[in-house]
Amino acid sequence: MDDISIEMLSFLLGAGFIAAFVDSVVGGGGLISMPALLMTGLPPSVVLGTNKLASICCSSTSSISFLRSGKMDLGLVKYLFPLALIGSILGAYTVRLIPPEFLKPLVIVMLVLVAIYTVFKKDWGDKSTYTGINKRAGILGGCAALALGFYDGFFGPGAGSFLIFVFLMLGFDFVVAAGNAKALNMASNLGAVATFLLAGSVNYVYGFTMGIAMIFGAIAGSKFAIAKGAAYVKPLFISITTLLIGKQLWDILQ
Repeated sequence: MDDISIEMLSFLLGAGFIAAFVDSVVGGGGLISMPALLMTGLPPSVVLGTNKLASICCSSTSSISFLRSGKMDLGLVKYLFPLALIGSILGAYTVRLIPPEFLKPLVIVMLVLVAIYTVFKKDWGDKSTYTGINKRAGILGGCAALALGFYDGFFGPGAGSFLIFVFLMLGFDFVVAAGNAKALNMASNLGAVATFLLAGSVNYVYGFTMGIAMIFGAIAGSKFAIAKGAAYVKPLFISITTLLIGKQLWDILQ
């Protein structure tokens, strides 16, 4: 690992703020934070753990912001939170046993389908049609929380986008879907970072440096989403999902 420098810490502060702003609105902050941490010279396994340590600062801050503004359905989220937590612990443990590379082609296909569906369903997410917890919400939400929690701990790219997509399918508007997704993302980050900490795969200096910046980025991003509403959040969601597709394709072709 390269020596820690003021320049590198400053770079991580800037990257952390931007990553958290984007992630708080539509997910996909890992597009910025992961490459930034790789530039420090840390081993890839430590980059994953360090990114999760920083990300917990982002997801917890934005979750609080969405909750305080009333843009989170706590009645549903409180049941899904532990499932995402358990899933991420299993995923973070599994990544030490099985390389996640085989998931990349499947993730690309899923992200493409998410983007296409969102683009062509014109009014989707503009207004909430969610009527409360029912059998469909319980089964779909529960399965998605467990599966995407596992995915976030095991691999991660696009987890926020997939979570938002699931909540849109349940009838939430884009802003509340983002708020719900950040709560489950906080759960998956908690489970994953605990597992990485136990494995010694975390750099505390870089993690907390980026995490501090992510707190402020998350506050700014969640306030933007709450103030601007679906008209601004939806195009950004499509843009970030498209970038995620491009990033995964690039990784495969390298």
